[in-house]
Amino acid sequence: MTTPAPALLIAGHGTRDDAGAEAFRDFVRELGRRNPGLPVAGGFIESSPPPLGDAVTALADQGVSRFTTVPLMLVSTGRAEGELPAALARGTERHAGIAYTYGRPLGPHPALLSVLERRLDETLGGPVRTPRDRAEVTVLLVGRGSTDPDANAEVHRAARLLWEGRGYAGVETAFASLAAPDVPSGLDRCVRLGARRIVVLPYFLFNGVLPDRVRLQTEGWAAAHPEAEVLSADVIGPEPELFDLVMDRYREAIEYHHHDNPAHAHAH
Repeated sequence: MTTPAPALLIAGHGTRDDAGAEAFRDFVRELGRRNPGLPVAGGFIESSPPPLGDAVTALADQGVSRFTTVPLMLVSTGRAEGELPAALARGTERHAGIAYTYGRPLGPHPALLSVLERRLDETLGGPVRTPRDRAEVTVLLVGRGSTDPDANAEVHRAARLLWEGRGYAGVETAFASLAAPDVPSGLDRCVRLGARRIVVLPYFLFNGVLPDRVRLQTEGWAAAHPEAEVLSADVIGPEPELFDLVMDRYREAIEYHHHDNPAHAHAH
């Protein structure tokens, strides 16, 4: 008899932002709708409801004995890497015999880079007509920002991968909070580098307080620099690529733990 596939638990960073939390909950619900027969639940490591422990309980109440956790995060901070196992351990304490594994964060996966590229094309007014059009565009990729240098380096890695082979003049980085450069400093740098058209591209999954801040800072800077052409792109959003990528991470975690590393599974 084959054992049933593990359930899927989606873990978010946590946000104090109602819009961001609602977008996360919507995404989890839609993922469940797209995968009938697979129990899907989601929760946050910190700050916002539902907490991860409640999501584990929701799965246990459905009779789930094994689940795989996929972090719904573009960049895993060192803190989140420590907190996710701790939150899972706390969440499973009340449920004897439940076992779990966890997968890798999402970014910067080629599928997400292609969504970012689409966001840039939309902002520039549809498919770019000639390679020269792109050659005049400098992208400012804006990440969340963290006190963890490794997390900030991941945003630089995404910027490099987005630039590679796509023909933009350059892809610079800035951060919405906690790290330098901030958005205005990033825009100043683009101008110093000779940028003609700048697109500010938020490296965020969903709308919320920080992407709003990025847009407002961009508008404020543009108003003070009428000589520069600055456009704001949209966040990644609940695109088909994002649903597919979460399921890829889920299957990858199951394969990995099945073949190589049973010790990485945690039973309680």
